[in-house]
Amino acid sequence: MATEAGKRVEGKGPKTKNTQSRKQKNTMRKHKYSIFGLLPFIFSLVSFPSIAAPTIQHWTTDNGARIYFVAAPGLPMVDIQFTFDAGSARDHGKKGIAHLTNSLLDEGAGELNADQIAEQFDSLGAEFGTGSYRDMALMKLRSLTDPALLTPALELFALTLSAPTFPLESFERNKKQTLIAIQSQRQSPQSIISEAFFKALYGDHPYSAPSLGFEESVNALTRDDMVQYYQQYYVAKNAVVAIVGDLERAAVEAIATQLTKGLAAGKASPRVAPPATIEKGAVINIEHPSTQTHISIGHPAMTRDDPDHFALYVGNHILGGSGLTSRISDEIRNKRGLAYSAYSFFSPMRAAGPFLMGLQTRNDQASDAIKVMFTTLQAFIDNGPTAKELEAAKRNITGGFPLRIASNSKILGYLGNIGFYNLPLDYLDTYNDHINAVTIKQIKETFKRRVHPDKMFTITVGAPPPEVKAVTGFE
Repeated sequence: MATEAGKRVEGKGPKTKNTQSRKQKNTMRKHKYSIFGLLPFIFSLVSFPSIAAPTIQHWTTDNGARIYFVAAPGLPMVDIQFTFDAGSARDHGKKGIAHLTNSLLDEGAGELNADQIAEQFDSLGAEFGTGSYRDMALMKLRSLTDPALLTPALELFALTLSAPTFPLESFERNKKQTLIAIQSQRQSPQSIISEAFFKALYGDHPYSAPSLGFEESVNALTRDDMVQYYQQYYVAKNAVVAIVGDLERAAVEAIATQLTKGLAAGKASPRVAPPATIEKGAVINIEHPSTQTHISIGHPAMTRDDPDHFALYVGNHILGGSGLTSRISDEIRNKRGLAYSAYSFFSPMRAAGPFLMGLQTRNDQASDAIKVMFTTLQAFIDNGPTAKELEAAKRNITGGFPLRIASNSKILGYLGNIGFYNLPLDYLDTYNDHINAVTIKQIKETFKRRVHPDKMFTITVGAPPPEVKAVTGFE
């Protein structure tokens, strides 16, 4: 399910290991406790003869929070996710504030400190987590539905939502950890190229800066900045609440009211402005002492509610999103052995997220790999897919769809995104129909209109490939 850039969205980019500490990660942070070791056993007792798209119920609380609920009987548990329009796109002149604010939400609430919060969730067998990205910030709870466990878990979750205390000691510690993370990223080619890629594509747009911020911007942040940011963005009208679990509608309405009543109504954040139009691409090389050159190529392309979404998604599945069977992988890896992995994906966001082609290869092969990337892309734009490729892509995507909604947590992710990106309530019901409706003509027309090789930035991290400019035609 698509979410946003910074997470690989409906594409097959490479997975990379992050060796930073829990508080340094710009990904979901969670406390996970031992009672959930029973879940595999519980799942083994439940049969799933067929998986249909779940029925989504939707309503709005009195103070403006939007609720999305799917009843999931069979497992005695509930998953809850608050999605706030409070990602780093809202950092403005204080880069890193969204990430740091989110990282402090479990460090103190009401009269409780971080250890007490963790211990209480632990004693209830609950999971609690937070996360911060470019478009959004998350707070999540998973609990068993036994009232003896769920009732206090909800009370504690409500406290973290509505009464975080942002302890000064925790602020200073997390700030220091964020600075260490930023410094460590300077040594990572993957982090270096990601930062350079977004900076090249987005310039002064809010998406251009890394979610962690920069050393100078994080150093300038104060605890009062965290409090003010929370008060502005962690409000009911800026929240989407997704709930999936073994509960009746009336019980979920009561839970939604309980969890949101402590939030100020506030205001919904305005939509992120579109990025500036790129007139001409360029090549940017960042020298780095390694035997491998990391390569990213792309430009801003698609919003999450884009009417061309399905045509671009299916087309990219054939081009570079289906692993070893994609055209890019076939040309780069199978035929020429230039890289172990080569891929492309669209990363749709609230504003236009990027289209990205990427790989890493030996320094002496970088120019050849880039040339093949552009040649393969241009051939796809000119000619589109074959009927055989399109049929295989549709079978693969629709055949794998049941697995995407086969667990409460996966459905929860869809609900959060349906609400956050204002997708239709029947999105899951009509997903396969939209995929099957895509035609070769539609893919060809859409790629010619939306994907422009001459407007792409080519970023390399490694030894300078001597022929890149000649290959791409850019100065």
